[in-house]
Amino acid sequence: MTYKAILSGYFDFGTERSYQKVFDMFEHRSENYYRGAILLKSEEVFAPEARAMQVPRLIGQVTGKEWNNTVNMIKFVAQYAIAGGFSAWMVDEGKVVKHHHVEPNSDKAAVQAFLQGRELINEAGREEEAMKALSRAIEKFERHAKAYERRGFVNHQLRNYNDAMYDYSKSIDINPSAAEPYMGRALIYIARESYAEAISDLDRAIKNSIPLMPLFWQARRIKGECHLEQEQWDKAEFELKFVTKRAFTPEDANFKWRKRALFNYGKALYELGKYPEALKALDEAAKIETDRKDVPKSDLQLYRGMAMKKAGKEGFKKAWKEAANSGSKRAAELLQAI
Repeated sequence: MTYKAILSGYFDFGTERSYQKVFDMFEHRSENYYRGAILLKSEEVFAPEARAMQVPRLIGQVTGKEWNNTVNMIKFVAQYAIAGGFSAWMVDEGKVVKHHHVEPNSDKAAVQAFLQGRELINEAGREEEAMKALSRAIEKFERHAKAYERRGFVNHQLRNYNDAMYDYSKSIDINPSAAEPYMGRALIYIARESYAEAISDLDRAIKNSIPLMPLFWQARRIKGECHLEQEQWDKAEFELKFVTKRAFTPEDANFKWRKRALFNYGKALYELGKYPEALKALDEAAKIETDRKDVPKSDLQLYRGMAMKKAGKEGFKKAWKEAANSGSKRAAELLQAI
C-alpha cells in the first residue's frame, strides 16, 4: 500500500566540515542501510553553499517502509544540525495518518539556548528571559533563523516593533523558505497599517506552508482582512471563502476565529452586491457562540439588517421581472412594493 508523503524543512550544519560529514553519512546510510528505499535523495536536498539540507516542499508516494526509512533518516541527520526543523506528513485519502516534526536536540550551546528560550516564551512574565536565551543562541550561531524568528515574536509581544521587524527580516534572509517569519512580519506591517506590504508577506507565508498547517489558514484569513481594509472586496471574498468552508477541529488554532471569518466574508459579499450569500454567511456567524470580542454585536446586527433588506429587495425584483415577462398585472403591484 502506498501513501502520499509531504516533507518540508531545513537543517543548518554550521560549518563546512560538519556539512561534509553529514553529507557523507547520509549517502552511506541511504545506500547501505536503506538500499535507496527513501524519499530523500542527496543531490536534491543538500545545498553546499548554505551548508544545509533544505526541502521547501517535497511530495511523493511512499510505502510504509519508505516512510519509516525517510523519517529515521531525518532524525539521524537532526543530531548533527545546529538549527532548523523538519516536518513530515503521511496522508491517505486527504487524512493525516502520521505526522512528525523533528528538530535539533543536541548538547550544542546554540541548540540548548534556543530550546530554553522557546520554552520561556510560553511562560507569562518571562519574556525578557526568553529574549536573553534566544540572543545567546544567536551569539553562538549567527545564522540561527529560528532563533531570530522566535525573538521577533517576543519583541512583537512587547510591542518593540522595530526590533521585531529586524528579527523577522533577518530570519527571512537566512531561510526564505520558512512561513513563520513572513507571518510575523506581516503582523508588524498591519500594526503600521501598511496593508500592501502585509499582503505580500502573507502571500509568501501561504506559499511556504501547506493546508495541513494551521498557519496556512491563519495567513489566508488575515490576508482576506487586509483586502477588506483596502476595499478589495473580490480578493477578500476569494480568501475568506476558502477559510469559511474549512472544517476546523476545536484543537485547531483557527477554530476560535470562525465567527470573525464568517462576518468578514459576509461583509465582502455584501459590498459585492451578493446579498443572499452575504445574509447566509452573517447568519452562520450569528449562530457561533464565542467569548471573543473580535466581532462587535452591533456591527454584526447592522450588516445582517442591511443584507436582509437588500436580499428582500432582490427577491421582489426577481418576482417582478418574472411577472412582467409573463404580462401579469402583478408586476406593477410588486414594483410599487419595492
